Amino acid sequence: QVQLVESGGGLVQPGGSLRLSCAASGSIFGIYVMGWYRQAPGKERELVATIGSSGNRDYVDSVKGRFTISRDSARNTASLQMNSLKPDDTAVYYCNARKMRFGSPVDYWGQGTQVTVSS
Repeated sequence: QVQLVESGGGLVQPGGSLRLSCAASGSIFGIYVMGWYRQAPGKERELVATIGSSGNRDYVDSVKGRFTISRDSARNTASLQMNSLKPDDTAVYYCNARKMRFGSPVDYWGQGTQVTVSS
């Protein structure tokens, strides 16, 4: 099992910044991608950003140029730097880790951290 613990959420004004962090522990060997997802009230969970073991990054269009995902494999952490935040970014943000288990990909999730963008 992989345990993921997020931190760094909170309330911020539009245009502000927040940095989310995710610490992975447990059976972390073999994690080949980590990412951040979010879920706003009444909406489905959506992908925000991912980073692979080789450092390749992918972002949903709505956050490109504003959010940056990073990963520290030595410390087993992943971070999401969020700049120029908008009210539409308000959601619960979840850390995700994916690894292969018995030949199939398995997803692990953190408990989520609330991000609220409001004046």
